Parts: sequence; C-alpha cells; structure tokens
Amino acid sequence: MNTSISARELFNQLQTSLNLRWLAGRSGKDIRTDRNELTSKRPSLAGYLNVIHPNKVQVFGMAELAWLDRLDARQRWEAIALIIEHKPLALVISQGQVCPTDLQTACEEAGIALWVSDRRGFECLNLLQHFLSNRLAPQTSLHGVFMEIFSFGVLITGEAGAGKSELALELISRGHRLVADDQPEFTQITPSIIEGSCPALLQDMLEVRGLGIMNIRQMFGDTAVKTSKYLKMVVNLLHFRPEHNDAAFRLTGTASSQRVLDLDIPVFNLPVAPGRNLAVLTEVAVRLQILRQQGKDPANDFMARHQQLLDDTDLSP
Repeated sequence: MNTSISARELFNQLQTSLNLRWLAGRSGKDIRTDRNELTSKRPSLAGYLNVIHPNKVQVFGMAELAWLDRLDARQRWEAIALIIEHKPLALVISQGQVCPTDLQTACEEAGIALWVSDRRGFECLNLLQHFLSNRLAPQTSLHGVFMEIFSFGVLITGEAGAGKSELALELISRGHRLVADDQPEFTQITPSIIEGSCPALLQDMLEVRGLGIMNIRQMFGDTAVKTSKYLKMVVNLLHFRPEHNDAAFRLTGTASSQRVLDLDIPVFNLPVAPGRNLAVLTEVAVRLQILRQQGKDPANDFMARHQQLLDDTDLSP
C-alpha cells in the first residue's frame, strides 16, 4: 500500500510525460509527503503558487512569475522565504520559462526540488493532481475474482471450494471480462468511487482447480480482459444450507453490504447447490442491482401488490 511518495519518485514517474528537468535542490530528492499529512492538514496535492494555503507541489505559470516580478526587493525576498518555509515536495516552472535566480538559489540552499517543464501550467497541474491522487489514495486488497459484468465491476467472493474461478470462467465464456483473480487491488480515487485493478504479477491470469493457471488474454482474446473497473457490487457464494429454504430468504434473498475502505458496497449472497446455474444467477443479480439503482425493487413491488390484495379483499363474515 502506497502511503507516501518522495520527490525523486514523483520526478521519475512524470519526467517523460511532463518533460521535466531538475534545475535545483537535488539534495531534497528523498523528501516525502504522506497521505496522513494531507488528511490532517490543509494543503492540496498540487496547485498553482499559493503562499497562504500552500500546495505540496507548487506550479509556477506565467502569472505567478509575473507576480513575483512585480514585488519590490523586500516583498520578493519575504515571499520566496515563505514558499521555502512551508517545505513543499517540489516546485515546477511551466512552459520552459527562465527560473528567477533568487528562487533557484533558495531552493538549492533549502534542498527543495525545483523542476522545469515544457508543458503549460494547466497541463502540469492536471497530470500532477491525477498521479498524486491515485498514488496516495487509500488502498486495500480483497480475496476473490474481480469481473466486469454488463459494464458493472463485480467482485466474486465466497467460501473455499464454492466455485469462484469456475464461475468466472463461465462468465468469460459468456462475453464478460476478467479484471483480476485472487487478490484484486482497490483504490478509493474519490469519496464515492473505488477502482479495482490487477497486480502486475497476476495480469490476465486465472487459476482453476484441475486446469492450473490460464492466460485469459491468450485463450479468449484482448476483449476478455480489462485493466481496471469501478467496484459496484459483490457476489458472495455460499454453500447451500437448510435456512436458505426459509420463506423470507426466498422472497427477498440475503442482500447486504460490505464495507470496503470508506464505502458500503452492495452484496448478493448466492447459495451454491447442484443444478444451479451460477453464471445466469450472477448476471441476474447485476441486472437486479441496476434496477435498484433506478429505484425499482421487484420484491418490494410484489409485497405492495400482496398488501393491496389483502386491503381490497373483504374478510368480514
């Protein structure tokens, strides 16, 4: 789980896409910013120069350098000292502009990474924010098979031997796509979105008892796999038990929820028994969740009809 990043790591990751050159402050290459620091304090991950609420990565566009040039000698010195005092992870000069000598000297003395990019300011800002928000976002891994079914990200979990991999293989043969087997990784990229992806080691692979490890991309083609998908629901496979014949269970199922990072994800519990077509049931569970997101629930509709029938029936002697 990535909880922090150093200036050197950030530079190496974005050097090509931003065409970065390291101008000064190489001694600060191991300065790190931590996820907990960002949640406990006010700074943003990246933004244009802000000396009141400084960003962890400060971008200097043409307007920011022009503002510095308008200051008198004392104000300029105080502004640069304030920028350095907040210890940003890095400063980025956009559009290949010439860096002021006093700013470069201050960064070199303080060990603050100072980079120059040929990209425009908003391009630097977008790439920095996207990369940092994903890199420092809360992450976890869950055991199961992560699939794309009818454009929904579905995590298939269950008890040992319940048939998770066999179900995944059947769904793939029906045209759905594999994201990750065994240990999919989940990242909360926004307060309401969790994205699931596959570790590089397991990419395209699916393990099925009796068949071993299979490369799904090689067997079924590029359209059978997907690199990432938003987690929308969980299908949990259960060994069939007598209580699953209970009337209430048969009417409404055992839908529940599971806490994943900071979100409650809907869970459909499917009993496994001989003769049950789990692939079809899983597809129907996804369709049912789509209906529920639209405000429609067949079980509630049925109970409302039943209650209406009772109300309309004259039971008086």
